[in-house]
Amino acid sequence: MQFVKTSDLKPGMRLAKPIYNKMGVLLYERNTKLTIQGITSIENFGLIGIFILEPAEPLPPLTREDVEFEQFQTIYMFKLKDNMDKLQDNQPPATLLELAQSIQAHYGVLDHKLNFAQMLRSSADFVYKHSISVAILTALISNEMRITPPEKLALITAGLLYDFGYLYVPLAVLDKGDDLSDSDRDFIQMNLERGYETIKPSYEGSGLPKLSLEIIQYSIFQNSRNVKAKDPAANVRLLADILKVADKFDRLTAMRINNPPISGVAAMYHLRKNIQEYNKRVIDALSQCIHILPTGSCVDLSDGEKALVLVENPADFSHPMVLKFSNNMIYDLSDPIIGKKLRIKDTMRTMDNRIAIDEDSLQHFVTDNYIKETTDRFRKSKLKIAQKRQMSAQQKGAAGKSGQQAAARSGSAQQAAGRNTVRQGSARPGQNGQSPAAQQGSAQMAGQRPAGQ
Repeated sequence: MQFVKTSDLKPGMRLAKPIYNKMGVLLYERNTKLTIQGITSIENFGLIGIFILEPAEPLPPLTREDVEFEQFQTIYMFKLKDNMDKLQDNQPPATLLELAQSIQAHYGVLDHKLNFAQMLRSSADFVYKHSISVAILTALISNEMRITPPEKLALITAGLLYDFGYLYVPLAVLDKGDDLSDSDRDFIQMNLERGYETIKPSYEGSGLPKLSLEIIQYSIFQNSRNVKAKDPAANVRLLADILKVADKFDRLTAMRINNPPISGVAAMYHLRKNIQEYNKRVIDALSQCIHILPTGSCVDLSDGEKALVLVENPADFSHPMVLKFSNNMIYDLSDPIIGKKLRIKDTMRTMDNRIAIDEDSLQHFVTDNYIKETTDRFRKSKLKIAQKRQMSAQQKGAAGKSGQQAAARSGSAQQAAGRNTVRQGSARPGQNGQSPAAQQGSAQMAGQRPAGQ
């Protein structure tokens, strides 16, 4: 698969991805050979380019959910653009709430992981496509974290609007990608704040959740040099943390004209490495709601070899069971001994960030039931051992704490008894001027002398 600019398209090239109109109607199916009329239509759509299959490349596999995901992304993008155009004209975004509710209905209630694929972006359409992807990711993550439906809707809405200020940034600055100067960053921050001030007047009459505006405000102004963001409520901070993780993950993994994407694995490693900046709970939730290393992934290992993922690890995506190509051996990376010596460095994907292998081919490599059952038993045993060790450590800690408290109580009692004894001895001295306790001690010493003295 390769990306070809619209100006370089030629008749006979095969489409790698379907093309939809703004209503989601399929115009050109995958594997369609381009004609002169088709190329003219693509130019009229304003597409900067499309994905084309190599001459001998087979059609990549797509599930029905994958196809619908691309279709929904296209529909959502045009709807968001219409609403943002209205905001720029100081009009209420009439259908934005409907858009947020649709995203919540499709992706805020999933009970399985999603193959998250992004559309190709240019500087001209980056804001719309990025905002749609972030809104979908926030729906997935908030669902995994059991966020309440009203807060989930507010977060999705915030994901659609928080980058609105980028529309005021010139394309010349956006084309720089990550190669921005400090003045460029200050200029972008200024326009993000301008975007918030543009949204605010039209927001109240739009029927959108008020909580969304709080999330947007905190997300933008926490990086401001001119305005100090007020300390938010706990729920606003958590929702803003979700938005921040979704934003960074999408930026790192999206296919752009000037900057190649990194894989989902590399993006997750980046988030984990910067745990002081990104909420760990949110990162863990993200790994549970989208496929990072699904079965069929081809990966690069730390020893320089390549391998195929045979079984996902639901507890930790970075430690699946893999088949190494060089020796045809199976390795369970969740095994602590193996995991210390071997780890996954990255994954190999297509240009649109998909897994390239199809299910039929995967059947030749997939593990049999015996290996799966053995792996499950092994992982369950490790889990039980870990739980026992944790319980034992907690019990020891509790016992140690109780012992310390008992010792402290005993020491206090002894000190009190000693004080009483001293007071009693001072009050009633014996005949020789010694206290009864001292006389008793003298008698005991006399009794301990060896016989015959």
